[in-house]
Amino acid sequence: MTRTLLGLLWLLQWLPYPLQAALGHGLGRLLWLFARRRRRIALRNLELCFAQWSPRQREDVAREHFVCVARALLERAFLWGASPRRLRRVLHLKGPVEEALHGEGAVLLVGLHFEGMDAAWTALTLAARRPLSGMYTPQKSQHLDRWVLAGRSRFATERIVSRHEGATGMLRALRRHTPFYTLPDMDFGPKHSRFVPFFGIPAATLDVVPRLAASAHARVYPVVARMLPGAQGYEVTIHPAWTDYPTLRDGRVCDIDADLLRLNQFIEQRVLEMPSQYHWVHKRFKTRPPGEAPLY
Repeated sequence: MTRTLLGLLWLLQWLPYPLQAALGHGLGRLLWLFARRRRRIALRNLELCFAQWSPRQREDVAREHFVCVARALLERAFLWGASPRRLRRVLHLKGPVEEALHGEGAVLLVGLHFEGMDAAWTALTLAARRPLSGMYTPQKSQHLDRWVLAGRSRFATERIVSRHEGATGMLRALRRHTPFYTLPDMDFGPKHSRFVPFFGIPAATLDVVPRLAASAHARVYPVVARMLPGAQGYEVTIHPAWTDYPTLRDGRVCDIDADLLRLNQFIEQRVLEMPSQYHWVHKRFKTRPPGEAPLY
């Protein structure tokens, strides 16, 4: 079944990009109707983060979110199969690109779980004149896993590091001064996480960004991908490197909670700019502080 679906996705790359976007829009409407479990998760996340919104407002954002999810799924075939010439028409990279990708020293590119996250990685590696490294979560299906790895290794890629390796593989790349792309804003359980507010709710937040930045003396550049309306593609923004990040004393992280709060607040600001594009179908608040009741 997986091989059949991957075959269909492979065929999609040959369609005109506007048609792919339209197909994603239609699939998103169907997912809203039939993916009931994910629909409940998305609505619950929006209820927790935007209690001040009306139920109708939250439902409207959730419906549009499913369109973004479906488009991101189908458009991976385009991102991982189309020619560089076609990709450059729809991937609009902006910000301090030269400084982030080709500057001196270690660089940590902090991606965020907006639905354009794979477009961001493709845009970065397409623009880079030297290999980058990135993180990925291994898939249960071997066929799917190979597809993901091949797709994310198309252009200037030194290595895709499995999340199972933890921070070790990331640190090795950074110490070689290979820019590293990681997405730390999901709930991966209590290990290596701290409870930091996200829209006012304690959320298990990986401590990897400040710790790696301190260990490798790396500059930290947030990277945000916005799915543009219609068939305009994606705007991928490399934000300026954060100053005084992480908070150090004698070369060591001294206020990791403040560093993680700064990260979460940055994500909140981007979510407010495009609320339908954040990855709401993930149980962001699944892990709870000791003694607190489940939220799902």
